[in-house]
Amino acid sequence: MSTLQFAVIAIALLAVIALQVLVLLRGRGLSGNGSGNGDGNGQQFERVERELRLELQHSAQATRQELAAHMAQHQAATVQQLDSMRQQMQLHAAGGREEQARALKRFADTLQQTLANLTESNAQRMLEVRATLETKIRDLQVDNAKRLEEMRQTVDEKLHTTLETRLTESFRHVSERLEKVHQGLGEMQQLAIGVGDLKRVLTNVKTRGTWGEVQLEMLLEQVLTVDQYAKNVETVAGSNARVEFAIKLPGVVDGGPPLWLPIDAKFPKEQYERLIEAQDRADAEGAVRYGAELERAVRAEAKTICEKYVSPPQTTDFAILFLPTEGLYAEVMRRPGVADDLQRTLRVTIAGPSTLTALLNSLQMGFRTLALEKRSSEVWQVLGAVKTEFAKFGDVLAATKATLEKAAKNIESAEVRSRQMARKLKSVEALPSEAAQLMLGPDGMERDE
Repeated sequence: MSTLQFAVIAIALLAVIALQVLVLLRGRGLSGNGSGNGDGNGQQFERVERELRLELQHSAQATRQELAAHMAQHQAATVQQLDSMRQQMQLHAAGGREEQARALKRFADTLQQTLANLTESNAQRMLEVRATLETKIRDLQVDNAKRLEEMRQTVDEKLHTTLETRLTESFRHVSERLEKVHQGLGEMQQLAIGVGDLKRVLTNVKTRGTWGEVQLEMLLEQVLTVDQYAKNVETVAGSNARVEFAIKLPGVVDGGPPLWLPIDAKFPKEQYERLIEAQDRADAEGAVRYGAELERAVRAEAKTICEKYVSPPQTTDFAILFLPTEGLYAEVMRRPGVADDLQRTLRVTIAGPSTLTALLNSLQMGFRTLALEKRSSEVWQVLGAVKTEFAKFGDVLAATKATLEKAAKNIESAEVRSRQMARKLKSVEALPSEAAQLMLGPDGMERDE
């Protein structure tokens, strides 16, 4: 505990003791002398109190002086200690700075030396790398120049060869093309002649009808057989009116007369061409007028076919009006109600090349189904014969299997004998191939002595 703290505690104790004495004295005066001696005791008490206060003041003053002296001594000692500590710290700091400066100087010297060594080493290595790179680059340049020269020579040779080959081939192709052009010009001339002939055919009414008949006949030949249709048939007996073509359908009685399906080709070319020209000119009134003319022409042809060629029961109750071009067929079918009206009132069906082909294919399938139904008994007989022959074929296969198994056993026995002979002949020295051929002959057989 420090001196200052001890002095403070002593002063506090003295003050407490003085207060207790004062309290005791006052209590005794009050209890002992109630009234008679009250004034004298009061004065005595006041005197004691003044003396005690004076004593306390003197004691407090002495204590303060002693505390001040102790405080001064303590402050002087503290200042001296702080001064000593400051001097020691300055000495330590100066020594630390000097040591740190020496360490930093040593580190800087070491770092500078290391950097110098590293710079020198890097410079030496860079010189070596540069020398190596220069050598490699020179070698690479020489090698590249050599290879480029070889490539140039090779490319020149190949270009020269390829150029000569291509030029020769190009001249040959040009010659061939010129020859084909001359041939094409001749064919174009022939085609122009053929177009002129076709124009004359189409402008002539008789030949135009013949052209439609030829196209119809070609379609019939492609789909049907010869005995399934007829040409120039008199469908109505005694009328002397002959339809261009008629398809033979099975009659009501087997072996009786056939049922004919009349087909006639018509080509109202003038009305159709006028309609197409009006449509190309965007002439609405002309298109309506010429369309009505085409419709009237088709109706007239359908009426003629119905009156001349349709006569049940010798024929079917309908006939087919064939229009030889798809454009004409589409134009007629495009007109509302024409096809339905002709089929309902005149019993005439309009057909173009594609629709007629589909109809003929359907009829052909019907013919084939009918033929299969008629020859079903023959088919069953053929199947029975095939079944009998198949049973015989199974017997032949069994015999062949037995023969093959026997041959396999014989071959296996021969292989066993061959392996046994090979084992026996292992100790025999083999002759060269030429000596063996001289001894056994070129065919492997031993020569006669």
